[in-house]
Amino acid sequence: MYAKMGLIYEAKQVFDEMPEKNVVLHNTMITGLLRCGMVEDSKRLFQGMKETDSISWTTMITGLVQNGLEREAIDLFGQMKLEGLSMDQYTFGSVLTACGGLTALEEVSNALITFYGKCGSPEDSSRLFNEMNFRDEVSWTALVSGYAQFGKANETIALFERMLAHGLKPDAVTFIGFFQLAAERDCRAGKLEEAKSFINKMPFHPDAIGWSTLLSSCRLYGNLDIGKWAAQSLLELEPQNPAGYILLSSIYAANGKWNHVAQLRRGMREKGARKEPGCSWIKYKNKVHIFSADDCSSPFCDQIYAELDKLNEKMIEEGYVPDASSVLHDVEESAKIQMLNYHSERLAIAFGLIFIPRGLPIRVVKNLRMENVHVEISGDMSLLPSKAVEDDIKAYYHLEE
Repeated sequence: MYAKMGLIYEAKQVFDEMPEKNVVLHNTMITGLLRCGMVEDSKRLFQGMKETDSISWTTMITGLVQNGLEREAIDLFGQMKLEGLSMDQYTFGSVLTACGGLTALEEVSNALITFYGKCGSPEDSSRLFNEMNFRDEVSWTALVSGYAQFGKANETIALFERMLAHGLKPDAVTFIGFFQLAAERDCRAGKLEEAKSFINKMPFHPDAIGWSTLLSSCRLYGNLDIGKWAAQSLLELEPQNPAGYILLSSIYAANGKWNHVAQLRRGMREKGARKEPGCSWIKYKNKVHIFSADDCSSPFCDQIYAELDKLNEKMIEEGYVPDASSVLHDVEESAKIQMLNYHSERLAIAFGLIFIPRGLPIRVVKNLRMENVHVEISGDMSLLPSKAVEDDIKAYYHLEE
C-alpha cells in the first residue's frame, strides 16, 4: 500500500520489519523501489531473494528499462532464459523496448543479435548480422556467443576464425566458449584423446559444463581413464556438483563395476552432493505442463504413454537399439530399457506430438543438462511429424526432421 502511494521509505521500513516475506511481497517492494528510481536498492533486494518467479524477473527487466538501463535489462533477460523461467508478452515487450531505447543503430542491432541468440534463434541472429553495414567486436561476440550457447560447434568455430581474420580481439568469455566448443566437437566425434590434448593446450580451464561434456562423452564411448580425469577435474572445481559422481558412476556401471558405483554413492553422501530430480516442461496454450520420469500425474497420461509406446515401436522397427548402459541399477536389461522409455523429456515430447499442430516447433525445456538425452533422441527425429527443439537451462540442443 505504502509503495503504491509513493511512500517508499515508509514501505521499506514496514517491509524490513516483517518477520516473514514471500515472493509476492518482494516483488511489490522491488516494483516500488524501481518506480522511485532506487535501482541499486532493487538490485540488492532481488539478488538477495531466496526464491524468485517469472514476475520477479520481469519486474526487474521492466524497471531497468524504465530507468534507462537498457543494456542491463537485456543482460538480465539472458540470465532469466538460462534459469528456465517462463516468459510472457510483458517480458518480451520490455526487452524489445530495451532494444529500441538504445540510441545508436549499431547498438540496437547488437542488442537484437544478443536477444535472438538468447531466445534460441541463432539463424535470426546471423541474418541480422549479415544485414549490418558496420560490425564491431560486440557484434561478433554476440553472434559467436549465440551459436556457442546453442551448442553449434562447427558454426561457432568458423565464426571465431572469421572474427580473428577481421583483426578483432575476442574477450575472455568468447575465448572460453570457443575452446570449450572445439573440445566438445572432438568429444561428440569420439576423439577423446584429441579432446584431452586440446583442453591441456587451452589458455583457460574449462568450466563445469565443459568438464561435464567430456565426462558424458567418456560415458558414451566407455573411456574410463579420461573419464576419471574429467571427473576429478570437475569435482575439484565443484565438489558438491553431483554430475561428476553420476557420470563416472555410469561408466563404472557400463563396465559392471558395481562396487565402484557404491563407493561413488557413498562419496556423494559424504560430500553432501545431491542429485536434483530431473524434470521437463513444455508450454501449450499459455499453460506449462511439467513431467518427471514415469510421471502419471498429467490428465492426458493415457494418451501420452500410448503415443510414446507407438513412437518406441517405430524406432525399434527402424533398427533403434536402446543404450541401457547409463542406468545405475544392477537389474535385468529389460528393466533398464523400461526405465529409459519413460524419461521426463520423452514424455514432454510425446505431449507435444499430441497437442502441438504439425509443422510447428516443439520446445521442451529441461532442468538438467541433456548430453545423454541428445544422443538418445537424435536418432528418432526422422520419425517425428514436426520440428522439435530441446532446450535446457545450461545448454541448447536443436533437433529437427
